[in-house]
Amino acid sequence: MANRFVLNETSYHGKGAIAAIADEAKGRGFTKAFVCSDPDLIKFGVTKKVLDVLDEAGLIYEVYSEIKPNPTIENVQTGVKAFKVSGADYLIAIGGGSSMDTAKAIGIIIANPDFEDVRSLEGVAPTKNKSVPIFAVPTTAGTAAEVTINYVITDVEKNRKMVCVDPKDIPVIAFVDPDMMASMPKGLTAATGMDALTHAIEGYITAGAWELSDMFHLKAIEIISRSLRAAVENDPKGREDMALGQYVAGMGFSNVGLGIVHSMAHPLGALYDTPHGIANAIILPTVMEYNAEATGDKYKYIAKAMGMEGTESMTQEEYRKAAVDAVRKLSEDVGIPKDLKDIVKEEDIPFLAQSAYDDACRPGNPKETSVEDITALYKSLL
Repeated sequence: MANRFVLNETSYHGKGAIAAIADEAKGRGFTKAFVCSDPDLIKFGVTKKVLDVLDEAGLIYEVYSEIKPNPTIENVQTGVKAFKVSGADYLIAIGGGSSMDTAKAIGIIIANPDFEDVRSLEGVAPTKNKSVPIFAVPTTAGTAAEVTINYVITDVEKNRKMVCVDPKDIPVIAFVDPDMMASMPKGLTAATGMDALTHAIEGYITAGAWELSDMFHLKAIEIISRSLRAAVENDPKGREDMALGQYVAGMGFSNVGLGIVHSMAHPLGALYDTPHGIANAIILPTVMEYNAEATGDKYKYIAKAMGMEGTESMTQEEYRKAAVDAVRKLSEDVGIPKDLKDIVKEEDIPFLAQSAYDDACRPGNPKETSVEDITALYKSLL
């Protein structure tokens, strides 16, 4: 079977990348933007950086900000209604995964009205038409939603996250500008950065991985590992490198899938509103240990990419431990909690384990798993 790879039509990288938005909008003949951004980004003036570009170019837009950190079905449906009356012909998503996931769902539904209930988009939905064109401007270095074919929407009624996978939702252009990320506080920088590392590591060992995706993931692990500590301290070079590293990780995992770190993290976001990056970072080392036996020699190259010396002379047991230790050390250095005891209620574990097993990311795990296995993993993290 052929391996498919889907990427943006165009992407701009580096300081000042958002200036290209005006030329791209005009060059494509767009007349009005529907800008999706969350309330905090508007409050703190981050969204304004893009709106200033539009204003200076005389481009018309309307802002939609009814977006929660874990966007809901209602957020999407309200956005669809607002888009319909706005007269817009393209979307600009400014933010982290929340704004971009909301924009993707809106864009897909506008182009495919049969899926207006939102729930029908879960999994790999049989949509026929490409999304309304999306310009994506990330403000966090983690989700890589600007280059992925995935989005996640929370079903509040069922306390679960719906993972949606659709190559028709990928933004046509990504504007990856580290200046848009400069105002991220330390905690958010750490959480989103560890999310990016999780993407790279899970993508590298996932069942669908192959040579092309491996190339992206190993480079992403290297960039993120050397840059995240500096980015947390708001070092400009660290910020710029993280902006690139998380994008490179997205280029890979979007095309090959993830694993049970993500499938275990998603229910925590749905039930407890746990930040996605925090959940991933806590779970990642434990699941790496669980998966080790199914990863061949890949942990050797993870350890090497993370800066561990002497990997070529290590035994299999040694380099697998080195890879896990390197992840734990990075997580600790950037201030991530070590366990889930302050997040998870033990009585909720059966629900969490079943939700994780049913999650769309679970089949990509390199090791066959069960509800019982996932239950044990959750309990080991308390």
